[in-house]
Amino acid sequence: MDLWFTEYYTKNARFSIRINKPVISVESEFQRIDVLDSYLFGRILVLDGYLMLTEKDEFIYHEMMTHIPMAVNMGIRDVLVIGAGDGGVIRELTKYDSIRRIDMVELDKLVVDICREYLPQTSCKLDDPRVHIYYEDGLKFVRRKSDEYDLIIVDSTDPFGPGEGLFTREFYGNCYKALKGSGILVNQHESPYYPNDARAMQRAHKQIRSVFPVALVYQAHIPTYPSGHWLFGFASKGLDPIADLDPGWDSLGFKTRYYNTELHKGCFALPSYVKELLENA
Repeated sequence: MDLWFTEYYTKNARFSIRINKPVISVESEFQRIDVLDSYLFGRILVLDGYLMLTEKDEFIYHEMMTHIPMAVNMGIRDVLVIGAGDGGVIRELTKYDSIRRIDMVELDKLVVDICREYLPQTSCKLDDPRVHIYYEDGLKFVRRKSDEYDLIIVDSTDPFGPGEGLFTREFYGNCYKALKGSGILVNQHESPYYPNDARAMQRAHKQIRSVFPVALVYQAHIPTYPSGHWLFGFASKGLDPIADLDPGWDSLGFKTRYYNTELHKGCFALPSYVKELLENA
């Protein structure tokens, strides 16, 4: 019997992956967590029926979340990561010897435990001594912080359910307060393609733009995410992601599979329909 995982993008569009076998399926206090082995995309992580990552293409998302801000400010020392229970963003951050502290705030401990056991490709650096994991609500955590971080990465689920509070003006305002003077905020910004995703993207951009003096959007192409066209937000208190790109990043010698500094410059050049959506946010 064929097994398929299917994610419904709209009532008229869906995406399916043929599954070799289910690995684990559990209900946490917050959500349903599934790990499945697929034929084409390797092991995949699903939360509440939504695909979070596949082993085959997760590097695209995690490199673009991490190396864009790090190449803009190579002086980043203190980092806050909200969400990211799979550990992929942490893996990329720990490549930088210059980082001295990574605080990771994840609401659902069971996600981290399962990823440690079943997704070692992404979770392999969660035990780095610079990483401090807090199992609590990211919204409440950041509310207590002031002038503490050089970089905040919000690797959240979609803007409903457990991740809903991470797309509000209050949250972005608290992030602004928690950042130092040259601080950067990066968040996953949804897809611009399907109507519900596009509206969520517009709402997030509107809220961030109302708080940060610099608020731009960049893109990547992730085959297993809705439409394959995914956006990220870059916000800062003053740094420009293109003008302030540090030419010294290439000398670090990182072996990335998606990100490079030429792509860095180009990923902020958006299609006209996306620019129009952002302007009308």
